[in-house]
Amino acid sequence: MINKLKKHVRWMSVLLVASLLFGCGDGKQKESDGLIRVDVSKSYPKKELILQDLFDIEYVPLETTDEFLTSGVPVALTEDVLMVRDVTRFFTGNLFLFDREGKPVKKINRKGEGGEEYLNTMSVVLDDQKNEIFVDNYLGRRVMIYDLDGNFKRSFEHIEGRSYERLGNLNQDYLICHDGSLETMEKRNFFMIVSKQDGKVKEIQIPYDKTIFPMITQGDAIYFIYNESQIPYKGDWFLMEPSSDTIYCYSKDHVLKPFIVRTPTIQLMEPQIFLYPGAQTDRFCFMQAVKKEFEVFELGKRFEFYRTELVYDKLEDKIYEYTLRHSDFLDDRHFSMVYDNNAIIFLNSNQYAFLMRFEAPDLVEALNDGKLRGPLKEIASDLDEEDNPVILIAKYKR
Repeated sequence: MINKLKKHVRWMSVLLVASLLFGCGDGKQKESDGLIRVDVSKSYPKKELILQDLFDIEYVPLETTDEFLTSGVPVALTEDVLMVRDVTRFFTGNLFLFDREGKPVKKINRKGEGGEEYLNTMSVVLDDQKNEIFVDNYLGRRVMIYDLDGNFKRSFEHIEGRSYERLGNLNQDYLICHDGSLETMEKRNFFMIVSKQDGKVKEIQIPYDKTIFPMITQGDAIYFIYNESQIPYKGDWFLMEPSSDTIYCYSKDHVLKPFIVRTPTIQLMEPQIFLYPGAQTDRFCFMQAVKKEFEVFELGKRFEFYRTELVYDKLEDKIYEYTLRHSDFLDDRHFSMVYDNNAIIFLNSNQYAFLMRFEAPDLVEALNDGKLRGPLKEIASDLDEEDNPVILIAKYKR
């Protein structure tokens, strides 16, 4: 009886501290702690934004040749190089380096089963300071390191029982990654920093109660929410643990701080609604609420989870449900500022925010329908439907 009373008192103390720290979840920052609070069950007023008002936009049409032919996704950008990996042609193993004008520079392909080769390219990190390319050989449970000519330098294994779902560049010494292993459902730390030199791992501890996965199982089928759980912003990383009510900021100096607090608690919601971080500016913090329910289309061939695009306006200290338009498109298409299956690629850079890919046939169709204007219309007028994609580069406004 005494032990039960102690546990009750301790639990009530935790609730009291939480209420003082996190407030009532009304969607406003509190001056005492600077946290953003989002009630994911609440409806928010609407706000329309224009992409070009938020970021400086640049386009790079990738030159098309017989050797440099890709429908891939951009993965890295430096002052001199734009790197692309094949995604829809997932098992080709092709990595392409283009210059900043879109001219072909280097094609790298080390696909194979040898000790210096990879089976696939789950994620790719370009370290432009050390001129090294890190390839997550996910199927081989190993990270491969090459120079910019594709020459093998070294490799290290995923630690036992873990799968490096995504790699990111934390600082000069470490990668940051998320464990995507489903071999065990046990409670564990899902975020890790990995030594670039020898692969030694340190876990990032994010507290939570029971493990909750952003997926639905129906019989033998598994439906995943493919949002990104780690988002870079000017050297820091926002870490979204689905089982936690807090999105944390992890700095390149290894400091973990709470950033966003969501309510109601994910541990008690049914159906659950996950909150994912997205792009950031000096004024806006973009997020996406994803409900753990989905709709099936095209006779079961395609499914979509229910999503709500949210933005926190730091100047107004308010949360909105936003629509984002691109001023070079004349139709009513909307864009999301949150990762969704390679639709937007975030960069760990003080200058560049993210990359987007526009497929050539989509641009040609929009041009023929009279739905383009400005520099994108000019670029599309020189495209053929078989050409490589056009890459959008979003830069932070100065």
